[in-house]
Amino acid sequence: MYELSALGFGPFFEQQLRPSERDEVVLARIAAEHRGLYEVWSGSGSAGRARLAGRLRLELEAAGFPGVGDWVIVKAAPAPGHTTVIERVLTRRTVFTRGAAGRETRAQVVAANVDLVFAVCGLDSDFNVRRIERYLARVWASGAQPAVILNKADLSDDPAGCLSEVEAACIGVPVYVTSALRSEGIEAVRAQILDGMTVALVGSSGAGKSTLVNALLGEERMRTGQVRASDGRGCHVTTHRQLVLLPGGGLLLDTPGMRELALVDDEGLGAVFGEIEALATGCRFSDCRHQTEPGCAVLEAVESGELDAERLEHLRKLEREARAYELRHDEHKRRQAERVWGQLSDEVAQLRKWKGGKP
Repeated sequence: MYELSALGFGPFFEQQLRPSERDEVVLARIAAEHRGLYEVWSGSGSAGRARLAGRLRLELEAAGFPGVGDWVIVKAAPAPGHTTVIERVLTRRTVFTRGAAGRETRAQVVAANVDLVFAVCGLDSDFNVRRIERYLARVWASGAQPAVILNKADLSDDPAGCLSEVEAACIGVPVYVTSALRSEGIEAVRAQILDGMTVALVGSSGAGKSTLVNALLGEERMRTGQVRASDGRGCHVTTHRQLVLLPGGGLLLDTPGMRELALVDDEGLGAVFGEIEALATGCRFSDCRHQTEPGCAVLEAVESGELDAERLEHLRKLEREARAYELRHDEHKRRQAERVWGQLSDEVAQLRKWKGGKP
């Protein structure tokens, strides 16, 4: 038997239930997704499969389907060998999304109802402070708390220097240096994961996320793979998102590597680039874009050396990317609306023809 609180259930979700439902409905949490079928956990202690009710699938077609970490109401308690039906998805407390890879304009749910997200970066050829900033922007936008893990310290000639570089770029965000392969620094990470808390690991393939999960579990449960020497990239050993229960309490979500992490909006950028936002309050114009405007406090800080020009340029790049995504998304919605109106127009014309041209 599991206490629902040990699976992350709390007052936020309980308030979404009517008093008459609290003792009647079967609550479950999505632990994994496999091609349209979900693995769900409930307070009964059993795990089982679940599928979306047909009505619910239609309702969620545009809004997006549930993801790993979501709390749902199911028709019957999950049990091995049986498939229950998901009848309702509870409102998320937090949601970590990314833009879909390629030319799609929908946002993909990476993890739902997560309390803390560790952005994992390897201290080998994977080390990239700008990518860490990108991850943190998405984490802040999710509503979860961010932290950074610099893994593979055993492969770095200067882990202390890398730590200083990340701390300077990610002010106020906890940064941990680990060697998951040698189980070094794991205790400090584990101390942040409390009973009932849900934690996610995100990072590019080869950063060592699955090795970190195994170190936290104290056993080899997640498959790990080698990193290519040619480019330092991993081979996508983790193929799906999976919640795991940690010994001593807490849940951890391992995610497939995400080298392409498209922004879907500019939320979270202010938290990552807080010093630039603070400088901007001193600009002469309130709508200053920090490019060629006179009296720009941000550009003055760059010229004086107070602000790194590369950091400002990275903020501009992320803002352009977010605007481009929103424009594509708006265009996609416009075309969808045009198709709907076109279909309605055709149906009206056919109806008039059927009626002999009478209105």
